[in-house]
Amino acid sequence: MTVKDFIKKTVVPVMVAIVLFTLLHPFCVDNGICDYRKLWMLAGIPFGVHRMYFWLIPKGFDIGGTVGMLVFNLLIGGLIGSVILAWRLLVAAFYLVKGTVLGIAWLTRKVAGK
Repeated sequence: MTVKDFIKKTVVPVMVAIVLFTLLHPFCVDNGICDYRKLWMLAGIPFGVHRMYFWLIPKGFDIGGTVGMLVFNLLIGGLIGSVILAWRLLVAAFYLVKGTVLGIAWLTRKVAGK
């Protein structure tokens, strides 16, 4: 595993998730209690909206129907994105463990070789 792979697979997804959760946390707090479902859904929107292959485009609706369809599209994108975000974080954890094990093995080979 190269440093580029480690940064791409581990550091970037975790940092993006941390930044998103930090920025969106104030929007999900009500009476001092955080609604984590809403936070997870909002954090999933950037990961899922561009992966939607089917957008519901309103035709013949008034402004309320159009805004409602846009919100519905964002809701579906948030659902898709929350699954993708969870998967990316699991992959990051896997690569972190893999990198740690490979680093320890490399160090033991270096020490044993000397």
